Amino acid sequence: MIGISQAILLPGGPRRLSSSSHYGDHRMSVWEKWKRRPQIVWLRKALFQIHLWTGIGLGLYIVLMSVSGSAVVFRRELGRTLGREPRVAPGRGARMTQDELKQAARRAYPDYEVTQVFLRKNADQAAEVWLERPGRKLQRLFNPYTGADLGDPLRLGFRTLLWLVDLHDNLLLAQTGRLINAVGGILTLLIALTGAVIWWPGIDTWRHSVSFRWKSNPKGFNWTFHSALGFWTCAFLIMWAISGVYLSIPKTFNAAVDYFEPTYPSGRELRKGDQVLYWLTQAHFGRFDGIGIKIVWTVIGLAPAALFITGMVMWWNRVLRPWMRRNAVVLPREPQTAEARPENSAHASS
Repeated sequence: MIGISQAILLPGGPRRLSSSSHYGDHRMSVWEKWKRRPQIVWLRKALFQIHLWTGIGLGLYIVLMSVSGSAVVFRRELGRTLGREPRVAPGRGARMTQDELKQAARRAYPDYEVTQVFLRKNADQAAEVWLERPGRKLQRLFNPYTGADLGDPLRLGFRTLLWLVDLHDNLLLAQTGRLINAVGGILTLLIALTGAVIWWPGIDTWRHSVSFRWKSNPKGFNWTFHSALGFWTCAFLIMWAISGVYLSIPKTFNAAVDYFEPTYPSGRELRKGDQVLYWLTQAHFGRFDGIGIKIVWTVIGLAPAALFITGMVMWWNRVLRPWMRRNAVVLPREPQTAEARPENSAHASS
């Protein structure tokens, strides 16, 4: 880690400073160092280490939140589509009574006891039957005209959507998962802020760090991609981190709003703090200005995962792999037996 901290990170890899440049650096003010060669500023080195190790420790969590978040941006639209129940063709006769549906359900599931039967208002809607046995509950749809079993009221696609939403919101751990998400959001904010600071490469080369230059520097494209992607998505990462913390522990934020901005006597006017929290929620899910914004949110939502992957590749190439080479242990060869020695082989005797 020391090597990469003491190097100037430029496209194509870190470059060591010459002794003459070190001599000139001592004569520069802190502002001049930050302006021209921020890589030699102690604060920048410290922030780099924080950014690096927090990113490594939080990497898998960030990938999980990134991918699952992009998958559920269209949760409302997918919920309406996947949550539709099958329709039935009305028969010539009347619909079956609740007792008749109970008998049909018992024939289909003789090991279960029918606990509830729900007949819908519309003639083309299936009836829902709840069944139960020790240790298990079951919900099924039945044709109210024929008594045929139509399957689970929640289709596999809808159950998968609910699972993804629970994974993203609660890490499948209910309230404990929300607390973990709150901590994860705070650490993600730390990564984004430190990344924004250490991104600055110096006034002479900053333009190179905002563009994806594959053709001009194919070998250093991973570094270029990480730097440029971080620059263009930093505001999104900060927004998602803050809004994610709010959505994980909303009572804390609401209590802060109540403290600094007590409720109006009428109770009808929306406070500024409430408006900010409302827009934080809308911004987190991209719930404004139509489908186009949600498509953009879905694509950019994968940026944190891409940043982690490219960051890990840089760490492997510049730090871990060189360290492993420097500290590689050459294992001693096993002593050969008399039969395995070349002079005792068949070729040697011939």
